Amino acid sequence: MTVQVSPVRRRQVIDALRRGAVPEAGLDLFAVGLGRFSSAIDEDLRAVAAGDAVFKAVRGEYGSGKTFFARWLAERAKSANLATAEVQISENETPLHRLETVYRRLTERLTTSSFPPSALRQIVDTWFYTLEHDALQAEPELDGPALDKAVESLLAERLAEVSRSAPTFATALRGYRTAVAEAEPGVAESILAWLGGQPHVAASARRVAGVKGDIDTRAAWSFLQGLLTVLRDCGHPGLLLVLDEVETLQRVRSDARDKALNALRQLIDEVHSGRFPGLYLVITGTPAFYDGQQGVQRLAPLAQRLATDFSAEPRFDNPRAVQIRLPSFSVDSLTELGGKVRDLYAAGSPASARLHSLVDDQYLTDLARSVAGRLGGKVGVAPRLFLKKLVASVLDPVELHPDFDPRRHFELTVSSSELTEVERNAASSDDIALDL
Repeated sequence: MTVQVSPVRRRQVIDALRRGAVPEAGLDLFAVGLGRFSSAIDEDLRAVAAGDAVFKAVRGEYGSGKTFFARWLAERAKSANLATAEVQISENETPLHRLETVYRRLTERLTTSSFPPSALRQIVDTWFYTLEHDALQAEPELDGPALDKAVESLLAERLAEVSRSAPTFATALRGYRTAVAEAEPGVAESILAWLGGQPHVAASARRVAGVKGDIDTRAAWSFLQGLLTVLRDCGHPGLLLVLDEVETLQRVRSDARDKALNALRQLIDEVHSGRFPGLYLVITGTPAFYDGQQGVQRLAPLAQRLATDFSAEPRFDNPRAVQIRLPSFSVDSLTELGGKVRDLYAAGSPASARLHSLVDDQYLTDLARSVAGRLGGKVGVAPRLFLKKLVASVLDPVELHPDFDPRRHFELTVSSSELTEVERNAASSDDIALDL
């Protein structure tokens, strides 16, 4: 089947796969095995858009596609007009127990269907425009100081709940609007940076805004509430926040790990308490993180909150459960994935017929087996390398060179330098040599 897609979108997806990366968008074009989650995910998105909050834990082995799933979910969220942010958890740059750092990364990665990261300024500007529009709807004759006063009144009204615990959120927004009105872009940018959790903002800008110091963990909780309010008012009914690679907590110092696990437990409780209406919080991790003594099981209250029965066959899993597991890749699913990418590549290519003829499903199966063989027969960690080899070493040459035949002219080679740590660990010295 020929995939109908714009040349720009096609190029962006193919370029990412050629680099061995997960594309930022366009994942619906070649998603495999995720259909089982679609209905439950869409139910969650509707609930979030209606003002509920949802938490979901995603589990999968290394290479099973957790980042792919997260970005596929983000695309569905944007289609429902939610804002999204994907934050990578790491001990040094984004420790989970320091929510102010997580909040800062969130604002840096904040995006919508209309604006790329960081969309914070566009969202705040849209919010003030909305307040002015609402004020004029109520009193069309307002202008000048009277309009400013009406906007200030609406700002205070809509951020009333947030201001009870973090009055500086509203204060900083007022300072930002004043700086914009007085044509001081540098000051406005600095105030916005402070509002986004950036440290070391110039004291002069903080004085203009009427705030002091940096945002701490306690303030970050309330600032997240404020951000959700601003998003809702300017047409985005919720926020999908993905905390990716939380399994890295297993490798940090025990004291930092305990703090991080407890912070995660607190965050889940706050989501379920209704503190963050419109928040869809997703974490991703390996089975070892959820089941091992260096992860979730280390903190009994957290383990209780995430407990999910996976005793049945995967096809009977409940996609509405708090924890969901991603299906492991097989040679068949890799072949299906390769077919989708081949069809996407061939769409609009002048060599479309040759691509389908030379890179048929049997060739894709052989390539999948050969790549998995180079990784110790572990198909589950093969997708990234399989797609990289397929695009860069097979599809590109077939399109570029009319006399190139991958079965005769391509021999699979894998160097240690092109593998991730997980792939390198999986690689076996007894490679399975297949005649391609």
